[in-house]
Amino acid sequence: MFPAGIGTVVNVLAIVLGGLIGLIFKGGLKEHYQQAVTRSLGLCVLFIGASGALLGMLQMENGRLVGASTRDTLGMVLSLALGTFLGEWLDLDGKMERLGAWLKARADRSGGDNQFIQGFVTASLTVCIGAMAIVGSIQDGLSHDPSTLFTKSILDCLIIMIFASTYGKGVIFSALPVGILQGSVTLFAGLLSPIFSQAVTDNLSFLGSILIFCVGLNLAFDSRFRVANMLPALIFGAVYTVVL
Repeated sequence: MFPAGIGTVVNVLAIVLGGLIGLIFKGGLKEHYQQAVTRSLGLCVLFIGASGALLGMLQMENGRLVGASTRDTLGMVLSLALGTFLGEWLDLDGKMERLGAWLKARADRSGGDNQFIQGFVTASLTVCIGAMAIVGSIQDGLSHDPSTLFTKSILDCLIIMIFASTYGKGVIFSALPVGILQGSVTLFAGLLSPIFSQAVTDNLSFLGSILIFCVGLNLAFDSRFRVANMLPALIFGAVYTVVL
């Protein structure tokens, strides 16, 4: 059992480490190296998500492995369907993209070291905004399970290394918003953990693993699951477990 918040601490340190290594390779890494590493890491994320999802669906009864109950299966379908519908209606993915475009535009118009600012903004948006940051922080806060954030730390370390080799030292400071965002989500989830039953926590981890699986598909196979629009499924999953 890890202490709550250790996932974010490791993530912040991984970003700093990746940035320092990237500064050594100033001038950029070839694109085919970047694509190969990203796809291989995507496969890792995919299988991590799959293992978590299977753990939530399968259970041992009388020495036999059995599938999820009809109630659990219905909860999964309803949560994902309603959550994705709400996320699409709110256009969470589009709002995140527009936020990124706005911040980049502000960085382009600002004075000072433009490359420093551009590197900071680009790196911050890449490592802060995403399902792994939210789901991983919730898992870390609720069940003290930092495995998703540990995996994200490896991804971020390599991504920041690539960015630092191109943009310079500004990308290292993306560790600050990561620490603030993920730390806040972990703290909030930890405060709610006494209220949530074990069933709610397990269901959130189960649904979160499905979203992580989709992230892996996006990374490994250039799929276009708008995972940000699926995040409300976590809310519906918690409500479904409490009510039923």
